[in-house]
Amino acid sequence: MIGAFVVTLALISYGVGSIFLQRYKIVRKKALWFLTIGIILDISATVCMILGSTNSPFTVHGFLGYSALLVMAVDIFLIWRHYKRNGVNVKLRKSLLAYAKLAYGWWVIAYITGSLLVILK
Repeated sequence: MIGAFVVTLALISYGVGSIFLQRYKIVRKKALWFLTIGIILDISATVCMILGSTNSPFTVHGFLGYSALLVMAVDIFLIWRHYKRNGVNVKLRKSLLAYAKLAYGWWVIAYITGSLLVILK
């Protein structure tokens, strides 16, 4: 239950950060912090779910979730790197915006499939 609650907080935080990026197309400190908190919460939720589950961590949903977490981590890394090199309020490249959108979409799919698995159980 804790993992489900924390992953929902991660969805909200990462979602807010992603929306900031897509809406303004620049890196703002708010977006950076929402994205960073989102991934920290998602890692925490993933650990809680692995520890609290009686199933193997190597399921189809597990691989979907781990791959989404990896894509998110790469996204956060690229955005932080862009921030460190260019500072705030510098326009993001279209390719970075597209990757950020893909990362968020992939993560939402993993979130929805996990929720559906719990509902259908």
